[in-house]
Amino acid sequence: MQADLPLADPRPDRVAVADQVVLLRGFVATAPLREAIATIERSAPFRHLATPGGGRMSVAMTNAGAVGWHSDENGYRYVDVDPLTGAPWPAMPAAFADLARRAAAAAGHRDFVPDCALVNRYVPGAQMGTHRDFDERDLGQPIVSVSIGLPATFVWYGATRGDPPRPVPVMDGDVLVWGGRARAGYHGVRRLRAGADPTAVRHNLTFRRAR
Repeated sequence: MQADLPLADPRPDRVAVADQVVLLRGFVATAPLREAIATIERSAPFRHLATPGGGRMSVAMTNAGAVGWHSDENGYRYVDVDPLTGAPWPAMPAAFADLARRAAAAAGHRDFVPDCALVNRYVPGAQMGTHRDFDERDLGQPIVSVSIGLPATFVWYGATRGDPPRPVPVMDGDVLVWGGRARAGYHGVRRLRAGADPTAVRHNLTFRRAR
């Protein structure tokens, strides 16, 4: 896989969703991303994680990078090896890290170097409840979220779950970046609808600096 992923549009639309929350429309061509996800899945299969409260996530997950995000009855955390296989997580493709760096820079965050790529797989009916990314050691680093496949509705709330929701349609190749004062903002993804994407699913790459 080449080190540089092609941009879908060299001058993508840059949309301010909220203070320090930026949507980069059509930022990246996703065919190489799909290929990389298939390679990651062969080493670290998708799985539906348990929540600390005993529920089961409707979104299937896996990881690539030095660490991976995990959830079970003991809580949310990053782990060095895949609990499912006992092996280290697949290495993060160089092109993933480059994409995350370029997207973060386009949103105003320089020198971002992720060590975790959380890969989510949504089938129609799956959703992501309102939450915030708060398990990372350095909250000065941004979050970079890449949409692949079926369109979805990302919802930004803000400092609290009770803030007015801001629905944001996200399409194949769109990238959301948030950091700074918005880094610990609450957000979620509404229930996915069926659509015309050839894979019939939505993948989401979420890049973080966990440690």
